[in-house]
Amino acid sequence: MSIFTPTNQIRLTNVAVVRMKKAGKRFEIACYKNKVIEWRNKVETDIDEVLQTHTVFTNVSKGQVAKKDDLEHAFSTGDQTEICKQILTKGELQVSEKERSTQLESTFRDIATTVADKTVNPETKRPYTVGVIEKAMKDMHFSVKPNRNPKQQALEVVKKLKETMEIERAQMRLKIILPQREAKKLKDKVKEISSVIESEHWDGDLEIVCSFYN
Repeated sequence: MSIFTPTNQIRLTNVAVVRMKKAGKRFEIACYKNKVIEWRNKVETDIDEVLQTHTVFTNVSKGQVAKKDDLEHAFSTGDQTEICKQILTKGELQVSEKERSTQLESTFRDIATTVADKTVNPETKRPYTVGVIEKAMKDMHFSVKPNRNPKQQALEVVKKLKETMEIERAQMRLKIILPQREAKKLKDKVKEISSVIESEHWDGDLEIVCSFYN
């Protein structure tokens, strides 16, 4: 980072800009590339790993820092870190068309991979390949939502794919042995979180065979 005169100008490099318009003004923050999506997906929780500086700008590329009065009017606070968090969460990530396209393609494949990992063909009980899932997603004209968690989008894809193909959530089959003293209390909890209880067998302890969604 280099700082020039006047003192309200800061120059940053290798930066990802997140922009928000509020109260008739434009506000921007400077972030490290790839960290914005990680923050929004709750993969990264340390704000210092995301922001290049805890400073709010009107124009990052020109190094123009936002005025304190404008910030307080728009955000009802002068706490720049808090304002940065608001912009980071709700603002629009500025990327080139090439970067946007690459990012969308990567997220599309991540979603398809998650769907393939968590589903099976209900007739064969075998998983679909990622390629088959990708083709099905393209056939139903699925569009990636850049600001949403890919895992949440994967669950939505499964619901939509059920309309056009034989697919269901994969399940893990487990045998659980509960000690006699705690069995009755724990049995109810197992039933709450399992999708299917296949069998129960008392032999001093309680043996339960059940299935859980992957």
